[in-house]
Amino acid sequence: MVTKSWLYDAIIYIYALSLLFYFSDFVGSNRSAKRMGAGLLSFVWVLQTVYLIYSLIEHNRADAYSLFETLFMLSWLLVTVSLIVNRFFRIELFVFFVNVIGFAVLALNFFSNPKVSPTLASWKISDELLFIHISLSITSYAAFAIAAVFSFMYWFLHRQLKGKKWSKLMQRLPSLDRTDQYAYISVIMGAPLLLLGLSLGIVWIVLEGDMRLLFDPKVINSWFVLLAYGFYLFQRLLLKTPGDKLALWNLAAFLIVALNIVFANFYSTFHQWS
Repeated sequence: MVTKSWLYDAIIYIYALSLLFYFSDFVGSNRSAKRMGAGLLSFVWVLQTVYLIYSLIEHNRADAYSLFETLFMLSWLLVTVSLIVNRFFRIELFVFFVNVIGFAVLALNFFSNPKVSPTLASWKISDELLFIHISLSITSYAAFAIAAVFSFMYWFLHRQLKGKKWSKLMQRLPSLDRTDQYAYISVIMGAPLLLLGLSLGIVWIVLEGDMRLLFDPKVINSWFVLLAYGFYLFQRLLLKTPGDKLALWNLAAFLIVALNIVFANFYSTFHQWS
């Protein structure tokens, strides 16, 4: 049995990447993103299937139906159902959220398994879980920061054009359409990454066994960050809100991200960095 977590880490990252493409297709009807997401998810399914077959061959019946294999099979079934739905139906939102659940179950299963040894000898397996959680969360924050920069550029350019104020700086900025599109792309990258990072954070809390941490200010504010960017997407896709108002909302959402960092360093009980 493979006990090094590099294999599990690879499955988790591939799974997360597939969900990123699925989310991109859901909000933007991007057929290329959908094909890429389906391909990566199919690869995850293949890896899971190989592992399940290996477990059934190598283990006796009692071991084959241990809690680890049971949860693994649950995640495998969720992936299987989502691939079938993706193939024969067009319910992208269903596929995305079913796989968010499958992703969380898979992570909980991997990182709660005492037989799994961390890739680095100096780490505990919970350290690897935290590393993946932190890497996904920080990447989402970077995407939100980029979205905020483009939103500020949009707001500035829109204000200058509305006031008929021309300058050389305006010539060096992308068009309103481009800045709006770049901000939008950054948000649709950051939002699912933050959701996956939060799901792994919840898995870590469950494994620690201290459910009070679910009400930590940092955790609660992270949900507000996710809701803020979810509302941004809702305004852009369904309400067709004008670009200048979307830009201001995007900047306000990034302010919540900044507050999240403050909460982490000064008010959180377990997210402190200094």
